[in-house]
Amino acid sequence: MSIAVWFSCGAASAVAAKKTLERYGDKHLIRVLNNPVQEEDEDNRRFLRDVQAWLGIPIEIVRSKKYPSASAVEVWEKRQFMSGPMGAPCTLELKKYARQEWEKENHVDWHVLGFTADEKKRHDRFVLTERSNVIPVLIDENITKSDCYTILQRAGIELPRIYSMGYPNANCIGCVKATSSTYWNHVRVKHPEIFEQRAEQSRRIGARLARYKGKRLFLDELPPDAKGLAMKNMDVECGIFCEEKTK
Repeated sequence: MSIAVWFSCGAASAVAAKKTLERYGDKHLIRVLNNPVQEEDEDNRRFLRDVQAWLGIPIEIVRSKKYPSASAVEVWEKRQFMSGPMGAPCTLELKKYARQEWEKENHVDWHVLGFTADEKKRHDRFVLTERSNVIPVLIDENITKSDCYTILQRAGIELPRIYSMGYPNANCIGCVKATSSTYWNHVRVKHPEIFEQRAEQSRRIGARLARYKGKRLFLDELPPDAKGLAMKNMDVECGIFCEEKTK
């Protein structure tokens, strides 16, 4: 039996990979896979190397053949589309299609993702609507997101620095699936150059990325003091299957 663990450079998927190896590694083929995205913080690569050493097996890089640069900005420019109700094209091109290309050449019986115990409803919904061959290793052991941070810290692995900057996950900086004015003003403060890049590209493409007082705004229209959904409650985790129905 072959098991593919999709590692997103986040804490949960790192612990999911470790638990999968502990549970199934002596009898089954385990492959840990990562879809890199150029717009992630560069410290994610350091975290990947640290996790790889902890796991004791290589983390394989899976890139889209259409976008070998793995750049979300390039995807948005070519597609002239950044995000919508069904998701974002960067995840479709750089994760879903890259995964499908890989699966055409590699047999997989089961998949493991970083669904934690506090995301059981999300996992159950995913299994019902997307695919059923998912092993919920973290849920089975009642491991929460907070537990994942603790496990990594006890293993001597420093979390991706993006967490310490106040971001809710290790996604790209300036994730276009986010609509919270709180999030975008956080990007404006922590990474002003990226905020300006997103503001310029989204205005040119015609994508109103922020939501404020019930209205969608261009980023250059967003008041610097605008507040919205608290970032800790945002659900914009960029997992390998999170855009199965993207435009």
